[in-house]
Amino acid sequence: MILTFDVDRLLLPVTVDLQDKLNEIANETGKLTSSTNALTFNFRDTGYSAESGGWHPVEIRVVCLNDRWVFDYITDFSFQGHPYPELVKEVDFNFGCGTASFLYVPEMPITDIEVSDFYQVWEMNFTAYLGMGVFDEIKVTAE
Repeated sequence: MILTFDVDRLLLPVTVDLQDKLNEIANETGKLTSSTNALTFNFRDTGYSAESGGWHPVEIRVVCLNDRWVFDYITDFSFQGHPYPELVKEVDFNFGCGTASFLYVPEMPITDIEVSDFYQVWEMNFTAYLGMGVFDEIKVTAE
């Protein structure tokens, strides 16, 4: 099966590279079936911690609408706080609500040019990290 993304509904410039990578991962896991309505991808560097750093966990959720796939959200987490750090959303692109939020920055419309510019850099880095194999745990949950 193939995730055919509805490019007309992309609120950010999600590249074909990321779409292809999600397709590849979904098919490798065997979670994509004709009855699948949503997929959640979790990317983890299991060594990431507040003390030693590492690669931030990332979660990407896509949903099927009218036989096309759309992005629901892309969230990048990080440890924040002292002396008891907690894993919190550092960057959140919420396609479903049309908003983007960044730690310590007020929520913004996802269509804002600054969000688009930031997203392009974020995605370029994320896909480079995927290519480097820094995420030693990738899980896919199907609904």
